[in-house]
Amino acid sequence: MKKVFNKKYGSMGEIEVLNYLKKKKYKLLSQNYKTKVGEVDVICQYKDVIIFVEVKFRETLEFGHPSEAVNPHKQAKIRRVAEEFLIRNQMTGLPVRFDVVEVLGNEINHIENCF
Repeated sequence: MKKVFNKKYGSMGEIEVLNYLKKKKYKLLSQNYKTKVGEVDVICQYKDVIIFVEVKFRETLEFGHPSEAVNPHKQAKIRRVAEEFLIRNQMTGLPVRFDVVEVLGNEINHIENCF
């Protein structure tokens, strides 16, 4: 039952995050973009910058801040997925940024240029 709850909680949180990014005038390009290497939660564009966003949720700080889960191994996977996305969509010449949006309870913390 816990997995179902976490998936449901995560889906609701993702909707919150997408609304948050939309209010910041970010244009959604893709959500849950998957390749053989891994997945990126949200890919959006702000002006000419392509932004790859990892979204992390926690209900409490019992296991640390959500952003702490984006370790160097996860970062490397996101970079490889980002590279593939840029090549497939002929966007390799555009500036790129990697952000983490952490959701702790009902609060959203957007960390730009996180890695």
